[in-house]
Amino acid sequence: QVQPVESGGGLVQSGGSLKLSCVLSGRTFSSYTMAWFRQAPGKEREFVAAFSDSRESTYYADSVKGRFTISRDRATNTLYLEMNRLRPEDTAVYHCAATTFPGIQTVPTGYDYWGQGTQVTVSS
Repeated sequence: QVQPVESGGGLVQSGGSLKLSCVLSGRTFSSYTMAWFRQAPGKEREFVAAFSDSRESTYYADSVKGRFTISRDRATNTLYLEMNRLRPEDTAVYHCAATTFPGIQTVPTGYDYWGQGTQVTVSS
C-alpha cells in the first residue's frame, strides 16, 4: 500500500510563504502522477497543482498560477508545494494524492492514494 504523508503546514500572514512536503511510503512504483488538493470548511475538495513523473509536466489551478510551485524529488519520493504571496482564501487542509496513471488529472477520483492532510491558515 502506498501512503502519502504531508508536512509543512502552519499559520502565516497574508503575503507570506510556506512550503509543503509529501513523502510516499510503503510499496513504491517506478513513477507516479502526484497532486495537491485542498479543502476549506464547508467546501468541496479542490485541485491545486499536479506533477507527472512520466511526462515531466506540471499543471496548476488558475487560482494559484504564478504564486505556487510544485516540484518532485524522485530520489526521496517527495513532492513539494512552495506557496508564495499567500491569501486568506488559500486557507484549507492541503492533501497530497498519488496515482500510477501517467496523465495529470484534476479531479479527486483520479487519484488512488491520499494523505491525511496538513492545515494551512492565512491570516489577514
